[in-house]
Amino acid sequence: MASVIEGDSVLAIDVGSASTRAMLFDVVEGRYRFIAIGQSPSTAHAPFNDISAGVVEAIEKLQETTGKTFIDADQRLITSIQEDGSGVETISTSISAGAALKIVIAGLLSDVSLESAKNLAESTYARVVESLSLNDPRKAEEQIDAILKADPDLIIIAGGTDQGASQSLQKLIEIIGLACYLMPDDKRPAIIFAGNQEKDDEVRDLLEPLSSNLQTTSNIRPSITTEDLGPARAALARAFVGIRKKQIPGVEELDMWAGGRALPSVFAEGRIIHLLSKLYGPEKALLSVNLGASAATLSIGFNNCLQTKVYPHLGLGEGISELLQHTSIENIARWLSNDAPHQQISDYIYTKALYPNSIPATEEDLQIEQALGREALRIAIETARQELPDDVPVIKKNLLPLFEIILAGGSIISNAPTYGQSLLILLDALQPTGTSTLILDQNNLLPALGTAAEINSILPVQALESGAFVNLATAVSPLSSARYGANILKASIKRADGSISTTVLKQGGFEVIPLKAGQVADLNLQPQNRANIGYGPGRKIAMKVGGSALGIVLDGRGRPLDLQSDDNRRKELIKKWLWTVGD
Repeated sequence: MASVIEGDSVLAIDVGSASTRAMLFDVVEGRYRFIAIGQSPSTAHAPFNDISAGVVEAIEKLQETTGKTFIDADQRLITSIQEDGSGVETISTSISAGAALKIVIAGLLSDVSLESAKNLAESTYARVVESLSLNDPRKAEEQIDAILKADPDLIIIAGGTDQGASQSLQKLIEIIGLACYLMPDDKRPAIIFAGNQEKDDEVRDLLEPLSSNLQTTSNIRPSITTEDLGPARAALARAFVGIRKKQIPGVEELDMWAGGRALPSVFAEGRIIHLLSKLYGPEKALLSVNLGASAATLSIGFNNCLQTKVYPHLGLGEGISELLQHTSIENIARWLSNDAPHQQISDYIYTKALYPNSIPATEEDLQIEQALGREALRIAIETARQELPDDVPVIKKNLLPLFEIILAGGSIISNAPTYGQSLLILLDALQPTGTSTLILDQNNLLPALGTAAEINSILPVQALESGAFVNLATAVSPLSSARYGANILKASIKRADGSISTTVLKQGGFEVIPLKAGQVADLNLQPQNRANIGYGPGRKIAMKVGGSALGIVLDGRGRPLDLQSDDNRRKELIKKWLWTVGD
């Protein structure tokens, strides 16, 4: 690895469904810094159907910002530093563009290996379109027909604990082999085998000639009680990029620029969350959320483990209309402070599906878009919460666990006109409990940092420390059963100049204590009426807090959030919350 002082400049390219970003990292005063970003609409979809034009435009915009030259007159990347200072030394790339992969999963037991295969599939931009298991009542020929009808991009095979039974697994492998044999050569799927390691050689002998790309990896269910997705995630990342090379022109060249190290954006994000989780310690839980055009993604780091969930049906780009299969126009409308007719909301959704790169033209459109973001993120977090490890700390079941850090990205959150709006989207949708630091990935750097980490492990750490992210607020969200209007928290803050101020939070209330970025203060929190901020009912806590864009936010609105059934009352409350955060 290059030394920090003489470190390489890194050009990171992230290709999304709606936007393509080119980001430059370089050494400034002996430490890596995020320098600038160039952004363009993605060209992965019609009418271009080739990512190259979007990549070149993003790099050209980066050139305009930095005054440096990265591509020559023939639009070829300059992959070394020239005498005139043009070029870049290292390139990393990530991609989330493209339709969700169609995945068939196969395992022995539906609640063991098949469940692990499903968890693996849901860690990338994919949909499970068919599943096979030992207790599948269909005949072998019906299972083969089902695979052919599903037309999968990828098949994941799990099952059989290491040194466990293998005969039943052999039957599944033969069924998959016959299905692949019946497919045209150009339609044969990639295959990942992550089952009983004793079957590796047999799987290779049978399936390698019948697959576009076969990978074997360590068992994702080495024992009945143990799930280990780590190595299989890496295999899935390689398979994803390989599939995208065939599906989308320009991806192969992008991967070549990166020396064959291109990664799915969500895999790269997860790498950074895992890194941060190790830095903060095993007892603290971290959450990353990203509301993208292709999917809503969540990554949770806790106890040195990573859990990633990708929800393509909650993407806010071309597939945004699918959101209505999981919620209602009424649920979306409840986040609005205006009287937008339901037909207007519906029209906006379908227009957004046709023009995913469009931006809200009016205040009413902005409210609708942010309401869609709230609803998509709410559904994603409620779904993921049901599958969290049992040891993640919680104040109360069915509420968000105690996350020390919440990182957020995605255009609806990061492009909100004010930090206050970004914060409210997160507080309303996630409804955190206890005390959390909310951080905004304003330039959507996480994928870039994750891909760069493979090249230089110091770069992401120093870039994170350099202020590339926006510290939105320290949020304190007590859990209380007190009546509306009762005192539930007294917050006293002692600033560096010695001044002390006290704020009393009431049940249903929402308060902001200003503390500017760069400032540090002592914060004393005294719950009242047996309110709980994560340390037990009524237990107080003292801590040092750093300043941020919005300071300290006391959220006493209740968990789950009480959105009044009275339309006028609800709209007035939403306006009041916006006013409180400065809008």
